[in-house]
Amino acid sequence: MRVVELSNHPGDMLNDAARQRLAAEKRAFSVHEDALVRYRARVQGIRVKRDRARAQHRWWTWLRLTVRVWTEKRRVPGQPIPAAGHTDLEEKIRAGIAGEQLVAVELGRKLSDDWTLLHGYRNRRGEIDHLLLGPKGLFALEVKNVNATVHIDGDQWRADKYDNYGNLVEQRPIADRKGRSPSVQLNESADELERFLRERGQPVTIQRVVVLTHRRSRLGTCRNLTVLVGTSPGYVLTLLHESAGLSGRQQADVQRLIRRDHEFHEKGRRPRPRGPRR
Repeated sequence: MRVVELSNHPGDMLNDAARQRLAAEKRAFSVHEDALVRYRARVQGIRVKRDRARAQHRWWTWLRLTVRVWTEKRRVPGQPIPAAGHTDLEEKIRAGIAGEQLVAVELGRKLSDDWTLLHGYRNRRGEIDHLLLGPKGLFALEVKNVNATVHIDGDQWRADKYDNYGNLVEQRPIADRKGRSPSVQLNESADELERFLRERGQPVTIQRVVVLTHRRSRLGTCRNLTVLVGTSPGYVLTLLHESAGLSGRQQADVQRLIRRDHEFHEKGRRPRPRGPRR
């Protein structure tokens, strides 16, 4: 299987998260240095007053300022502790990247060079982790690393997490920052890509598949599914035998259009309503 990296948005997100963490640590150390300077100036000021009181034999004032110096020494600003590791956000992004890599590796072991995996496609409706293109058609793959039992009702997704004793400890919706479930994310982008291809003479039906890659991912109750859902990359392979085929010429044309569309949106441009077609 050939792999074409259109973009690496998760990698970019990981780099941004790391930069934010390092910047936050730098700010914390800068604040500490400022506090330390003020602390030292305060202690030195008290010492000067104490020594002056001693020189003038004002013993009560000297004693009071001596005690104050001792007290201030106990209030030295604590040094900030750098994060022991990556932030939760970084770990989440890393887990997502690992899931995407797992899918690519497992598919690559089974598929010949008749297949192409296009990674990181984007259009105006969102991103698709992988587009798998080959003799049996075009597949849009959304990869989710969810450590939970996933329940689905149409486009409503929920994650139930259990402890080692089978007790439910967490229940939450599965959605992106825009509130879209995995099926909505995938269908919006895939619908837009289908429209784009159809208008350019390639009426290809895109099979939409959400792959749950965490080793503890389980499927619970599933009703009214709007996408296909599996818990391993192997599930994708079982779908290839059931799909309509594409000729080599069609595959080449579809891949060319996908890359053109991605490059157009990656540049941040917007299509003009009456302008020439891409």
